Amino acid sequence: MSNHKVVCWDCGCDVDDPFTNICPRCGGLLTVKMDLEKVKEKKPTDLAKEPIGVWRYADFLPVDKKHAVSIKEGGTPLYSTKALGAEIGIPDLFVKYEGANPTGSFKDRGMTVGVSHAVELGVPTVGCASTGNTSASLAAYAAKAGLKCAVFLPSGKVAAGKLAQAMFFGAKVLSIDGNFDDALALARKMAEERKIYLLNSINPFRPEGQKSVLFEIMDQLQYDVPDRIILPVGNAANIWAIYKAITELKEVGWIDKMPMLTGIQAEGASPIASAFAAKTNDFVAEENPETIATAIRIGNPISGRKALKAIYDTGGYSTTVTDAEIIAAQKLLGRREGVCVEPASAASVAGAKKLREMGIIDRDEKVVCICTGNGLKDPDTIINNCEPIIKCANSVEAVENILN
Repeated sequence: MSNHKVVCWDCGCDVDDPFTNICPRCGGLLTVKMDLEKVKEKKPTDLAKEPIGVWRYADFLPVDKKHAVSIKEGGTPLYSTKALGAEIGIPDLFVKYEGANPTGSFKDRGMTVGVSHAVELGVPTVGCASTGNTSASLAAYAAKAGLKCAVFLPSGKVAAGKLAQAMFFGAKVLSIDGNFDDALALARKMAEERKIYLLNSINPFRPEGQKSVLFEIMDQLQYDVPDRIILPVGNAANIWAIYKAITELKEVGWIDKMPMLTGIQAEGASPIASAFAAKTNDFVAEENPETIATAIRIGNPISGRKALKAIYDTGGYSTTVTDAEIIAAQKLLGRREGVCVEPASAASVAGAKKLREMGIIDRDEKVVCICTGNGLKDPDTIINNCEPIIKCANSVEAVENILN
């Protein structure tokens, strides 16, 4: 394991309290600073002997591998989507399908590291606020680690597939009056009083695991750095994590350029895209975000300022897509490539299509769309937006009439 320290992202001071998620000096966000000097002596090919998955990149992670709480996360497919790329005008288009993780979303990457760190600290109870995927993932990893788990959900706004997972893995599921931001405020208060160890993305160890998706993409492309990586943005930790991974790979000399990080938000929940349009380094929180893409229905993203830095520093872009564009992209990916993703995931594909039409994305770019979650996370949305089941008489002739 590489050495590391936790520092304030805003003022740069060292933070020694392992239970705090904000800087005691300025109230700023925290981040992990890795000491990668020993990694500089290695080459990407040195990873070949390690099993595929998040812990393949242990040299870049701030948790001792011997404490790893793992259910074989990572190792997700990177699809070369020729049919989809031809349709939207980006021939060299790839989709990184995070729905193949154990609980069906990219959250497992962060949670294996976050829960492993909780085990290092010896905490008895972990918790999170969630629109669904985080709660499903934390509940699974807490179960694997033998920890108590509490999840705080916004009232009535969690997809059935995600809620079922949190309940199945044995978490205490609490429906809180209000939206995600209200649920997070309560979870943070519980953490400040040391009642739970908070594992939302404000925890600086969570994004460290999420970095691994970028390492994996580089492995799968044999370190041929793509021109652009597009991903959905909700609470914004994922785009920051990918940016952090890029800077670390540059630091150790494994890559020599940065892909343009491009963040897509739903039109009804778009504080980052609005800030980008205004060319500001900070965002204005939205009080009542609303979108069919529940996983990114967040009006006050914890890592919003970090996300903007990631976009600006890489020459990237941010825009919004409508719910109708999201559903259309979800169907397009499924019916051209056989890949089933939840609505929030499809935002990256919808964004790629829109930005190509706008001329922001050039036809000859190598583009990776990250699709963050499995379509079965939100089966109701799929059912409600597909053609209805066809009633059919029990005869060959009736079937033929329908098929023709």
